[in-house]
Amino acid sequence: MEAVHTPVLLNECLSYLSPEGEPFEHDAYMIDSTLGEGGHTFNFLTKFPSLKITGLDADCEIQKRAKERLSVFGDRVSFYNGWSKDFYSSYDLTSRRPDIILFDLGISVFHYERSGRGFSFRHDEELDMRLNPSEGESAKDIVNGWEEKRLADMIYAYSDERYSRRIASAICEVRRASVISGTKALAEIIWSAVPASYRHGQIHPATRTFQALRIQVNGELKNLLKTIHDAFNCLNINGKMGVITFHSLEDRIVKNYFRNLSRQCVCPPEEPVCTCGGKPCAELITRKAVEPTEEEIRSNSPSRSAKLRVVRKLRDADIKRFSVTEAV
Repeated sequence: MEAVHTPVLLNECLSYLSPEGEPFEHDAYMIDSTLGEGGHTFNFLTKFPSLKITGLDADCEIQKRAKERLSVFGDRVSFYNGWSKDFYSSYDLTSRRPDIILFDLGISVFHYERSGRGFSFRHDEELDMRLNPSEGESAKDIVNGWEEKRLADMIYAYSDERYSRRIASAICEVRRASVISGTKALAEIIWSAVPASYRHGQIHPATRTFQALRIQVNGELKNLLKTIHDAFNCLNINGKMGVITFHSLEDRIVKNYFRNLSRQCVCPPEEPVCTCGGKPCAELITRKAVEPTEEEIRSNSPSRSAKLRVVRKLRDADIKRFSVTEAV
C-alpha cells in the first residue's frame, strides 16, 4: 500500500521513545494513540523486533489502510477503532500497562488529500471535517447553524484570526440566501470578507478559519488535557510518553501539563503548606520542545510546525493538583 502521509519527527521519536532498560528492551508494549496510516508504528515495529503495539484511531477508513500496511507484523500489532479519550478513560489498569505512549496530534495528509471530507479548500468538497463521520456536528452544521457571535468567538479562540468578526458576519450574510455546503464556497466568502492587503500573505486567508472549524468539530483542544492525563496514569512506572503538537494552542496545554508533572510541589499558591507530598510525577526527558531539522522541513513541509515533548513517568498524577486550565 502506498502511504500518503509521512510521519513527522520520526527519528526523534525512535530515539527519545526507544524501549530501554529491563524489562522494556526485551518485552515492551506501546500504544500509538493516533495511528493514522501507521507510519510511526511501522517504523517502531521494524526497529524494535520485540515491541508490540496497539494502534488507536477514530476513523475506520484510515485504520483500514493502517491494517493493510501493518499486516506484515502479524500479532505484534492490534487495533482499537475509537477515540483515544474513550480508550484511556476506560483502560483496565489490571491488564498490561504500556511502556511507551505516543500522540501525534496532527491531521494526516490522507484526510486533506483523500478523505473527501472538506479538511482542505484545495479541493471542492462537502464541508464535514469529522474524523468520525458518524458523530457530532459537521463543519457544515456549524457554518450554517451557529449564531454570528458564537461563530466569531470560536474562529478567534482556535486560530487567533484577527478578522474573525468580519468573517463570521460575511458567512451569516451569505447563508441567509443559501446554504454554504462546500469548501470552495466557504473559502471564497472568507477571501471576500478580509481586506485586500490580507489576501496575499504567507498563507491563504481561509487557512485559520478552516483550522478553527476542524478543531471545533473534533473537540481537539476540549479533550486534550484529560486525555493525556488519563494516558499518563495508564503508563508503567518508568514508562515514557511523547506528544507531537502542531500549533501553539495544543502545545501550550502539553507543555504546561508536562512541566507541572515534573514539579516537586504542585499545590496551589494559596496553600500555606505543601499537601501534595512534594514529589514529582515525571521527569522531563525533553527540557525544550524538539523541532524538525531543516532537512526534514525541506522534504516534508507539514513538519515545519511540529514540536515533540517527552516525559518519563515516576508515579501516578492527580489531576486535581494541577493548575493547568488552558484546555478550551
